[in-house]
Amino acid sequence: MRELAAELLRWHAANTVYALATIVGVSGSAPRPLGATMAVDEAGNVRGSLSGGCVEGAVYELCQEVLATGAPARRTFGFSADDAFAVGLTCGGELDVFVHRVTPESYPAIEAALDIEHAAAIVRDLDTGAITTLRFRVGASAETETHGTGQLVVGAAGEAVGGVGEEGRAVGVGWGGVGEIVGAAMDSAVVRVGWAMLESGGSGVRVVGCADRERTVFVDSFAPPPRMIVFGATDFAVALCRVGKLLGYRVTVCEARPAFADRARLPDADEVVRDWPHRYLARTPVDARTVLCVLTHDPKFDIPVLSTALRLPVAYVGAMGSRRADRERRAQLRAAGVTESQLALLHSPIGLELGGQTPEETAVAIGAEIVAVRRGGSARPLSATERPIHPEDAPHAPRRLAAG
Repeated sequence: MRELAAELLRWHAANTVYALATIVGVSGSAPRPLGATMAVDEAGNVRGSLSGGCVEGAVYELCQEVLATGAPARRTFGFSADDAFAVGLTCGGELDVFVHRVTPESYPAIEAALDIEHAAAIVRDLDTGAITTLRFRVGASAETETHGTGQLVVGAAGEAVGGVGEEGRAVGVGWGGVGEIVGAAMDSAVVRVGWAMLESGGSGVRVVGCADRERTVFVDSFAPPPRMIVFGATDFAVALCRVGKLLGYRVTVCEARPAFADRARLPDADEVVRDWPHRYLARTPVDARTVLCVLTHDPKFDIPVLSTALRLPVAYVGAMGSRRADRERRAQLRAAGVTESQLALLHSPIGLELGGQTPEETAVAIGAEIVAVRRGGSARPLSATERPIHPEDAPHAPRRLAAG
Protein backbone atom coordinates (compact mmCIF):
# COMPACT_ATOMS: atom_id res chain seq x y z
CA MET A 1 0.00 0.00 0.00
CA ARG A 2 2.86 2.37 0.68
CA GLU A 3 3.67 2.45 -3.02
CA LEU A 4 0.37 4.34 -3.46
CA ALA A 5 1.09 6.82 -0.67
CA ALA A 6 1.37 9.97 -2.81
CA GLU A 7 -1.84 9.23 -4.73
CA LEU A 8 -3.86 8.25 -1.66
CA LEU A 9 -2.77 11.33 0.26
CA ARG A 10 -3.90 13.51 -2.67
CA TRP A 11 -7.28 11.77 -2.57
CA HIS A 12 -7.49 12.36 1.18
CA ALA A 13 -6.75 16.06 0.72
CA ALA A 14 -9.73 16.19 -1.66
CA ASN A 15 -11.99 14.13 0.68
CA THR A 16 -12.26 11.42 -1.97
CA VAL A 17 -14.21 8.25 -1.21
CA TYR A 18 -12.59 5.20 -2.77
CA ALA A 19 -12.47 1.42 -2.68
CA LEU A 20 -9.24 -0.24 -1.60
CA ALA A 21 -8.56 -3.75 -2.91
CA THR A 22 -5.84 -5.74 -1.14
CA ILE A 23 -4.33 -9.16 -1.76
CA VAL A 24 -4.87 -11.00 1.52
CA GLY A 25 -3.92 -14.46 0.31
CA VAL A 26 -1.66 -15.94 -2.38
CA SER A 27 -1.53 -19.56 -3.55
CA GLY A 28 0.86 -20.84 -6.20
CA SER A 29 2.58 -18.50 -8.62
CA ALA A 30 1.29 -14.91 -8.62
CA PRO A 31 2.72 -11.68 -10.06
CA ARG A 32 2.12 -9.47 -6.99
CA PRO A 33 2.85 -10.19 -3.33
CA LEU A 34 0.65 -10.39 -0.27
CA GLY A 35 -0.50 -6.89 0.69
CA ALA A 36 -0.40 -5.42 -2.84
CA THR A 37 -3.20 -2.89 -3.31
CA MET A 38 -5.31 -1.23 -5.97
CA ALA A 39 -7.56 1.77 -5.35
CA VAL A 40 -10.60 2.93 -7.35
CA ASP A 41 -12.37 6.22 -6.62
CA GLU A 42 -16.02 7.12 -7.25
CA ALA A 43 -15.10 8.74 -10.57
CA GLY A 44 -13.58 5.45 -11.76
CA ASN A 45 -9.92 6.48 -11.49
CA VAL A 46 -7.59 3.56 -10.77
CA ARG A 47 -4.31 3.58 -8.88
CA GLY A 48 -2.08 0.54 -8.38
CA SER A 49 -2.30 -3.03 -9.61
CA LEU A 50 -2.94 -6.50 -8.19
CA SER A 51 -1.91 -8.83 -10.98
CA GLY A 52 -0.19 -6.98 -13.76
CA GLY A 53 -3.38 -6.99 -15.79
CA CYS A 54 -4.97 -10.45 -15.70
CA VAL A 55 -7.63 -9.82 -13.02
CA GLU A 56 -7.71 -6.02 -12.88
CA GLY A 57 -11.00 -5.76 -14.81
CA ALA A 58 -12.87 -8.04 -12.43
CA VAL A 59 -11.38 -6.34 -9.36
CA TYR A 60 -12.35 -2.97 -10.81
CA GLU A 61 -15.98 -4.14 -11.08
CA LEU A 62 -15.84 -5.49 -7.52
CA CYS A 63 -14.53 -2.12 -6.30
CA GLN A 64 -17.42 -0.33 -8.00
CA GLU A 65 -19.84 -2.72 -6.33
CA VAL A 66 -18.32 -2.03 -2.91
CA LEU A 67 -18.45 1.72 -3.55
CA ALA A 68 -22.15 1.45 -4.40
CA THR A 69 -23.18 -0.76 -1.48
CA GLY A 70 -20.65 0.19 1.19
CA ALA A 71 -20.35 -3.49 2.13
CA PRO A 72 -16.87 -5.06 2.08
CA ALA A 73 -16.29 -8.03 -0.22
CA ARG A 74 -13.78 -10.88 -0.44
CA ARG A 75 -13.23 -12.92 -3.57
CA THR A 76 -10.75 -15.46 -4.94
CA PHE A 77 -9.35 -15.19 -8.46
CA GLY A 78 -7.56 -18.16 -9.99
CA PHE A 79 -6.43 -19.83 -13.17
CA SER A 80 -9.14 -21.13 -15.49
CA ALA A 81 -7.97 -24.07 -17.58
CA ASP A 82 -11.21 -24.18 -19.60
CA ASP A 83 -11.19 -20.66 -20.94
CA ALA A 84 -7.95 -18.79 -21.51
CA PHE A 85 -9.88 -15.53 -21.65
CA ALA A 86 -11.81 -16.11 -18.41
CA VAL A 87 -11.03 -14.04 -15.35
CA GLY A 88 -8.01 -15.70 -13.84
CA LEU A 89 -4.27 -15.85 -13.46
CA THR A 90 -2.56 -17.29 -16.48
CA CYS A 91 0.51 -17.93 -14.30
CA GLY A 92 -1.50 -20.62 -12.52
CA GLY A 93 -1.86 -19.16 -9.03
CA GLU A 94 -4.73 -17.83 -6.94
CA LEU A 95 -5.27 -14.44 -5.34
CA ASP A 96 -7.58 -13.86 -2.40
CA VAL A 97 -8.69 -10.20 -2.65
CA PHE A 98 -10.46 -8.11 -0.02
CA VAL A 99 -12.15 -4.83 -0.95
CA HIS A 100 -13.52 -2.21 1.43
CA ARG A 101 -14.68 1.37 1.11
CA VAL A 102 -12.50 4.15 2.49
CA THR A 103 -14.19 7.34 3.69
CA PRO A 104 -12.74 10.39 5.49
CA GLU A 105 -13.42 8.66 8.82
CA SER A 106 -10.87 6.00 7.81
CA TYR A 107 -8.16 8.41 6.67
CA PRO A 108 -6.21 8.60 9.97
CA ALA A 109 -5.63 4.83 10.07
CA ILE A 110 -4.63 4.74 6.39
CA GLU A 111 -2.26 7.70 6.77
CA ALA A 112 -0.61 6.20 9.84
CA ALA A 113 0.23 3.11 7.79
CA LEU A 114 1.59 5.20 4.88
CA ASP A 115 4.28 6.92 6.96
CA ILE A 116 7.44 5.23 5.63
CA GLU A 117 9.59 6.49 8.49
CA HIS A 118 7.86 4.25 11.03
CA ALA A 119 7.10 0.58 11.45
CA ALA A 120 3.37 -0.10 11.20
CA ALA A 121 0.83 -2.88 10.86
CA ILE A 122 -2.56 -2.16 9.30
CA VAL A 123 -5.26 -4.51 10.58
CA ARG A 124 -8.44 -5.06 8.55
CA ASP A 125 -11.50 -6.81 9.93
CA LEU A 126 -12.48 -8.97 6.96
CA ASP A 127 -16.10 -9.14 8.08
CA THR A 128 -16.85 -5.48 8.76
CA GLY A 129 -14.12 -3.66 6.85
CA ALA A 130 -13.03 -1.76 9.97
CA ILE A 131 -9.35 -0.80 9.89
CA THR A 132 -6.85 -0.05 12.63
CA THR A 133 -3.18 0.80 12.34
CA LEU A 134 -0.60 -0.09 14.96
CA ARG A 135 2.25 2.34 14.43
CA PHE A 136 5.59 2.15 16.15
CA ARG A 137 7.34 5.50 16.18
CA VAL A 138 10.96 4.40 16.30
CA GLY A 139 13.18 6.53 18.48
CA ALA A 140 10.39 8.63 20.02
CA SER A 141 11.17 9.60 23.58
CA ALA A 142 9.20 8.23 26.50
CA GLU A 143 9.93 11.46 28.35
CA THR A 144 8.27 13.70 25.77
CA GLU A 145 5.26 11.55 24.84
CA THR A 146 2.02 11.50 26.80
CA HIS A 147 0.53 8.22 27.94
CA GLY A 148 -2.96 9.02 26.72
CA THR A 149 -5.52 6.70 25.22
CA GLY A 150 -4.19 4.93 22.19
CA GLN A 151 -0.52 5.48 23.01
CA LEU A 152 1.98 3.10 24.45
CA VAL A 153 5.49 3.99 25.49
CA VAL A 154 7.97 1.20 24.74
CA GLY A 155 11.44 1.21 26.24
CA ALA A 156 14.68 0.49 24.39
CA ALA A 157 14.58 -3.19 25.39
CA GLY A 158 11.00 -3.54 24.21
CA GLU A 159 9.26 -3.34 27.57
CA ALA A 160 5.92 -1.50 27.73
CA VAL A 161 5.88 1.17 30.44
CA GLY A 162 2.50 2.81 29.96
CA GLY A 163 -0.38 3.40 27.64
CA VAL A 164 -3.26 1.31 26.38
CA GLY A 165 -3.63 -1.17 29.18
CA GLU A 166 -2.28 -4.55 30.18
CA GLU A 167 -3.88 -6.63 27.42
CA GLY A 168 -3.04 -4.24 24.59
CA ARG A 169 0.62 -3.72 25.35
CA ALA A 170 3.20 -4.08 22.61
CA VAL A 171 5.54 -6.17 24.73
CA GLY A 172 8.50 -7.44 22.75
CA VAL A 173 8.64 -4.86 19.99
CA GLY A 174 12.35 -4.52 19.53
CA TRP A 175 13.04 -0.77 19.34
CA GLY A 176 12.69 2.05 21.81
CA GLY A 177 9.86 4.43 20.90
CA VAL A 178 6.13 4.91 21.13
CA GLY A 179 3.45 2.52 19.94
CA GLU A 180 0.18 4.06 18.80
CA ILE A 181 -3.20 2.58 17.93
CA VAL A 182 -4.88 4.64 15.21
CA GLY A 183 -8.38 4.06 13.85
CA ALA A 184 -11.35 1.89 14.77
CA ALA A 185 -11.40 0.39 18.27
CA MET A 186 -10.41 -3.27 18.28
CA ASP A 187 -10.53 -6.07 20.78
CA SER A 188 -7.35 -6.38 22.85
CA ALA A 189 -6.82 -9.91 21.48
CA VAL A 190 -6.62 -8.48 17.95
CA VAL A 191 -4.23 -5.77 19.15
CA ARG A 192 -1.94 -8.41 20.67
CA VAL A 193 -1.89 -10.37 17.42
CA GLY A 194 -1.18 -7.21 15.45
CA TRP A 195 1.73 -6.17 17.65
CA ALA A 196 3.21 -9.68 17.53
CA MET A 197 3.03 -9.76 13.73
CA LEU A 198 4.56 -6.29 13.48
CA GLU A 199 7.45 -7.41 15.66
CA SER A 200 8.15 -10.47 13.49
CA GLY A 201 7.37 -8.77 10.18
CA GLY A 202 4.50 -11.16 9.49
CA SER A 203 1.56 -10.50 7.19
CA GLY A 204 -1.48 -12.68 6.65
CA VAL A 205 -4.99 -13.65 7.68
CA ARG A 206 -5.58 -14.58 11.31
CA VAL A 207 -8.70 -15.81 13.10
CA VAL A 208 -8.77 -14.32 16.61
CA GLY A 209 -11.06 -15.29 19.45
CA CYS A 210 -12.47 -12.05 20.91
CA ALA A 211 -14.87 -11.14 23.69
CA ASP A 212 -17.87 -10.63 21.39
CA ARG A 213 -17.14 -12.98 18.48
CA GLU A 214 -14.44 -14.72 16.50
CA ARG A 215 -12.84 -12.16 14.21
CA THR A 216 -11.04 -12.80 10.93
CA VAL A 217 -8.47 -10.12 10.31
CA PHE A 218 -5.74 -9.42 7.78
CA VAL A 219 -2.56 -7.94 9.24
CA ASP A 220 -0.10 -6.30 6.84
CA SER A 221 3.21 -5.30 8.40
CA PHE A 222 5.48 -2.55 7.13
CA ALA A 223 8.91 -1.51 8.28
CA PRO A 224 10.96 1.62 7.79
CA PRO A 225 13.07 1.20 4.64
CA PRO A 226 16.12 -1.07 5.01
CA ARG A 227 19.46 0.67 4.95
CA MET A 228 22.08 0.76 2.23
CA ILE A 229 25.36 2.26 3.42
CA VAL A 230 27.80 3.21 0.67
CA PHE A 231 31.38 3.92 1.68
CA GLY A 232 33.18 6.25 -0.71
CA ALA A 233 31.59 9.16 -2.60
CA THR A 234 32.80 8.10 -6.04
CA ASP A 235 31.03 8.34 -9.41
CA PHE A 236 29.97 4.73 -8.85
CA ALA A 237 28.41 5.79 -5.53
CA VAL A 238 26.39 8.50 -7.28
CA ALA A 239 24.88 5.88 -9.60
CA LEU A 240 24.45 3.29 -6.82
CA CYS A 241 22.42 5.77 -4.76
CA ARG A 242 19.87 5.89 -7.59
CA VAL A 243 19.71 2.10 -7.81
CA GLY A 244 19.45 1.81 -4.02
CA LYS A 245 16.49 4.20 -3.92
CA LEU A 246 14.83 2.27 -6.76
CA LEU A 247 15.17 -0.93 -4.71
CA GLY A 248 13.56 0.72 -1.68
CA TYR A 249 16.59 1.40 0.50
CA ARG A 250 17.33 4.38 2.70
CA VAL A 251 20.77 5.29 1.35
CA THR A 252 23.61 6.75 3.40
CA VAL A 253 26.95 7.69 1.86
CA CYS A 254 29.95 7.84 4.20
CA GLU A 255 33.04 9.65 2.97
CA ALA A 256 36.11 10.68 4.99
CA ARG A 257 37.48 13.17 2.47
CA PRO A 258 35.89 16.64 2.89
CA ALA A 259 36.18 17.55 -0.79
CA PHE A 260 34.15 14.50 -1.82
CA ALA A 261 31.58 14.45 1.02
CA ASP A 262 29.52 17.03 -0.87
CA ARG A 263 25.75 16.70 -0.58
CA ALA A 264 25.26 18.35 -3.97
CA ARG A 265 27.19 15.53 -5.70
CA LEU A 266 24.87 12.90 -4.26
CA PRO A 267 21.30 14.14 -4.80
CA ASP A 268 19.76 10.67 -4.45
CA ALA A 269 21.36 9.90 -1.08
CA ASP A 270 19.17 10.31 1.99
CA GLU A 271 22.17 11.46 3.98
CA VAL A 272 25.87 12.11 3.46
CA VAL A 273 28.17 11.58 6.44
CA ARG A 274 31.73 12.88 6.64
CA ASP A 275 33.67 10.42 8.77
CA TRP A 276 36.11 7.54 8.56
CA PRO A 277 34.11 4.52 7.33
CA HIS A 278 35.06 2.11 10.14
CA ARG A 279 34.37 4.71 12.80
CA TYR A 280 30.95 5.53 11.38
CA LEU A 281 30.00 1.86 10.94
CA ALA A 282 30.98 1.04 14.52
CA ARG A 283 28.43 3.49 15.89
CA THR A 284 25.55 3.31 13.41
CA PRO A 285 22.59 0.91 13.77
CA VAL A 286 22.43 -2.01 11.33
CA ASP A 287 20.20 -5.06 11.13
CA ALA A 288 19.60 -8.22 9.10
CA ARG A 289 18.29 -6.16 6.15
CA THR A 290 21.23 -3.74 5.93
CA VAL A 291 23.53 -3.84 2.88
CA LEU A 292 27.06 -2.43 2.97
CA CYS A 293 28.87 -1.42 -0.23
CA VAL A 294 32.54 -0.46 0.07
CA LEU A 295 33.51 1.58 -3.01
CA THR A 296 36.48 3.46 -1.56
CA HIS A 297 39.04 1.26 -3.37
CA ASP A 298 41.73 2.34 -0.91
CA PRO A 299 43.26 -0.09 1.65
CA LYS A 300 43.50 2.54 4.38
CA PHE A 301 39.70 2.78 4.27
CA ASP A 302 38.79 -0.70 3.01
CA ILE A 303 40.58 -2.90 5.54
CA PRO A 304 39.30 -1.22 8.75
CA VAL A 305 35.68 -0.94 7.55
CA LEU A 306 35.56 -4.48 6.13
CA SER A 307 37.09 -5.88 9.32
CA THR A 308 34.13 -4.37 11.14
CA ALA A 309 31.48 -5.11 8.50
CA LEU A 310 32.24 -8.84 8.18
CA ARG A 311 31.58 -9.31 11.89
CA LEU A 312 28.13 -7.71 11.76
CA PRO A 313 24.77 -9.52 11.23
CA VAL A 314 23.93 -7.71 7.97
CA ALA A 315 22.39 -8.95 4.71
CA TYR A 316 25.24 -8.15 2.33
CA VAL A 317 28.82 -6.87 2.30
CA GLY A 318 30.43 -6.03 -1.04
CA ALA A 319 33.69 -4.32 -1.97
CA MET A 320 34.86 -2.80 -5.26
CA GLY A 321 38.21 -3.60 -6.83
CA SER A 322 40.07 -5.67 -9.39
CA ARG A 323 40.70 -9.37 -8.88
CA ARG A 324 44.31 -8.59 -7.94
CA ALA A 325 43.13 -5.96 -5.44
CA ASP A 326 40.64 -8.49 -4.05
CA ARG A 327 43.38 -11.09 -3.47
CA GLU A 328 45.58 -8.54 -1.71
CA ARG A 329 42.65 -7.23 0.33
CA ARG A 330 41.67 -10.72 1.51
CA ALA A 331 45.26 -11.37 2.60
CA GLN A 332 45.27 -8.11 4.59
CA LEU A 333 41.90 -8.98 6.17
CA ARG A 334 43.25 -12.37 7.27
CA ALA A 335 46.24 -10.60 8.80
CA ALA A 336 43.78 -8.30 10.62
CA GLY A 337 42.11 -11.33 12.23
CA VAL A 338 39.14 -11.89 9.91
CA THR A 339 38.31 -15.60 9.79
CA GLU A 340 37.73 -17.70 6.67
CA SER A 341 34.02 -18.07 7.50
CA GLN A 342 33.73 -14.29 7.76
CA LEU A 343 35.66 -13.78 4.50
CA ALA A 344 33.22 -16.13 2.77
CA LEU A 345 30.54 -13.48 3.35
CA LEU A 346 32.43 -10.88 1.32
CA HIS A 347 31.17 -10.22 -2.22
CA SER A 348 34.29 -9.02 -3.95
CA PRO A 349 34.79 -7.97 -6.66
CA ILE A 350 31.36 -6.47 -6.08
CA GLY A 351 28.43 -7.07 -8.45
CA LEU A 352 27.32 -9.58 -11.08
CA GLU A 353 29.26 -10.06 -14.30
CA LEU A 354 26.95 -8.20 -16.70
CA GLY A 355 29.67 -6.80 -18.93
CA GLY A 356 28.86 -3.20 -18.02
CA GLN A 357 31.38 -0.37 -18.27
CA THR A 358 29.78 2.84 -17.02
CA PRO A 359 29.08 3.75 -13.38
CA GLU A 360 25.37 3.30 -14.08
CA GLU A 361 25.86 -0.19 -15.55
CA THR A 362 28.11 -1.10 -12.63
CA ALA A 363 25.48 0.13 -10.17
CA VAL A 364 22.87 -2.09 -11.86
CA ALA A 365 25.26 -5.06 -11.53
CA ILE A 366 25.69 -4.33 -7.81
CA GLY A 367 21.96 -3.92 -7.28
CA ALA A 368 21.29 -7.18 -9.14
CA GLU A 369 23.73 -9.06 -6.92
CA ILE A 370 22.13 -7.62 -3.79
CA VAL A 371 18.68 -8.79 -4.97
CA ALA A 372 20.03 -12.26 -5.83
CA VAL A 373 21.75 -12.63 -2.43
CA ARG A 374 18.76 -11.40 -0.44
CA ARG A 375 16.21 -13.42 -2.41
CA GLY A 376 18.22 -16.58 -2.96
CA GLY A 377 18.26 -16.10 -6.72
CA SER A 378 20.56 -18.06 -9.03
CA ALA A 379 21.59 -14.91 -11.00
CA ARG A 380 21.08 -16.95 -14.19
CA PRO A 381 18.71 -15.97 -17.03
CA LEU A 382 15.14 -17.09 -16.39
CA SER A 383 15.19 -18.76 -19.80
CA ALA A 384 18.00 -21.05 -18.57
CA THR A 385 16.24 -22.21 -15.39
CA GLU A 386 13.17 -24.24 -14.49
CA ARG A 387 12.53 -22.65 -11.09
CA PRO A 388 9.17 -20.94 -10.48
CA ILE A 389 9.31 -17.27 -11.41
CA HIS A 390 7.34 -16.36 -8.27
CA PRO A 391 8.23 -19.13 -5.76
CA GLU A 392 5.73 -19.54 -2.94
CA ASP A 393 8.47 -19.68 -0.33
CA ALA A 394 10.33 -16.63 -1.61
CA PRO A 395 11.55 -14.29 1.16
CA HIS A 396 9.49 -11.18 1.84
CA ALA A 397 10.14 -8.01 -0.07
CA PRO A 398 12.32 -5.30 1.58
CA ARG A 399 9.30 -3.48 2.85
CA ARG A 400 8.68 -6.33 5.31
CA LEU A 401 10.05 -6.14 8.82
CA ALA A 402 12.93 -8.52 9.39
CA ALA A 403 14.12 -9.83 12.74
CA GLY A 404 17.49 -8.65 13.98
